[in-house]
Amino acid sequence: MQIGGAVYNLAIPNTFLSLTNRSVRPAQIVRGVAHLCCVLLVLAVAAGAADWSVPEQQLARKIVAVTGVGAVALTVENRSSLGQRESEVIQNGLRSALEGVGIRFVKTENVGARVLISLSENPASYVWVAEIRRGEGEAAVVMVSAPRPEGSTVPNESVPLSLHKIPLWAQEDAILDVAVLEENVTPTRIAVLGAESVTLYQLQAGKWQPEQVLSIVHARPWPRDLRGRVIAARDHLLDVYLPGVICRSAGGTPLALNCRETDDPWPLVPAGLSGGVVSNFPSAGSSSFSNGAAIPAVGAFYSAERNFFTGVLTPGLGKFTTVSKFYSAAFLPREKYTLWLFAATDGRVHLIDGVSDQAIGVNWGSDVASLKTFCGAGRQVLAASSDQGDGDSVRAYEFPDRDPVAVSAAVDFAGPISALWTEAKADTAVAVARNRGTGSYEAFRLAIGCSQ
Repeated sequence: MQIGGAVYNLAIPNTFLSLTNRSVRPAQIVRGVAHLCCVLLVLAVAAGAADWSVPEQQLARKIVAVTGVGAVALTVENRSSLGQRESEVIQNGLRSALEGVGIRFVKTENVGARVLISLSENPASYVWVAEIRRGEGEAAVVMVSAPRPEGSTVPNESVPLSLHKIPLWAQEDAILDVAVLEENVTPTRIAVLGAESVTLYQLQAGKWQPEQVLSIVHARPWPRDLRGRVIAARDHLLDVYLPGVICRSAGGTPLALNCRETDDPWPLVPAGLSGGVVSNFPSAGSSSFSNGAAIPAVGAFYSAERNFFTGVLTPGLGKFTTVSKFYSAAFLPREKYTLWLFAATDGRVHLIDGVSDQAIGVNWGSDVASLKTFCGAGRQVLAASSDQGDGDSVRAYEFPDRDPVAVSAAVDFAGPISALWTEAKADTAVAVARNRGTGSYEAFRLAIGCSQ
């Protein structure tokens, strides 16, 4: 907020002139001192106010480079911890900057360009993201960042989305994964993957009843830190992926698992987002849940002796057929490519776009997963973190560019997370953690809500 110097600069000498006048009354002296204090306070506030003009002008230039000069329908949303007054100052500044580069605003959305500006933030800076739509084509995204003033913090609840933790199953024996096989409003049939078997449960009269236990046959002992996946299939009940072993359910009564020792790859893209069929993992394929362009079915080879992927991919991602060894992967479709995130064994997250490999340092654990929702940008990444004392937590993030922006508060677990996998429909994920208090393993479904 600009302060007119002609107004307040005159008030100070006039006040002192009044004080030097011997005939002035005490009440006038009090009023003069109060006036002076108010002026000094206003000047101090103005001196300490943040200057947003640089990022405002930067973002305006990036927007007009996409839209061109002319009319746009503009919406600005504050998804950060900025207060209402500061948010309004920035919004006014953005409008002025846009007008300065030739943009004029219209209320109707029946225009050539629609611009949604989100005032977001990450732990280091404020991040302003402009989503630009021209007609019915893919949205273009531009962004700028502004340093966070010293001493400011990010409140955990200054986020636009909510992440819900819904209990699925708990037991004393280790849980590697849980797959929902049937559901109406809630799951009614699940498959629980353990080290030696898959157990099917049916919901009857509000209680889970065991339906059948499918044994897993393997010749070699499992590695110490065992991981696995159970995935609902399209033309049969389920597939199971374990280190060096893949099992497929066979028809007949009773149901059985056919297991074979193999180093075939594990699927990284859930069936709900894959538009192609890859013979190595038959549960991938086109799906009614896949709104828009399908994601190519990508697989990764899992080490038979360890607890991570070797980094070899099939097919490759652009020029990359091999990436760093990793624990888990997530992906974000862009207009012309797909951005992959690999939680690598070196403790960093590697961003692969088919052309470059960018390693970023974030305070994440070894588990990430992708979600496609109707909230926010429509694509979120769930990431586990172990900075919550004895237990882990999971938070949802969006990537306007290459820097993660937290869009949900963290949900906490009573122990370390051992698995985080995207479900088949790709709009939810399953997280497994061991409760330090009870010693039991607990599986939850994680779902994103569009508001807190």
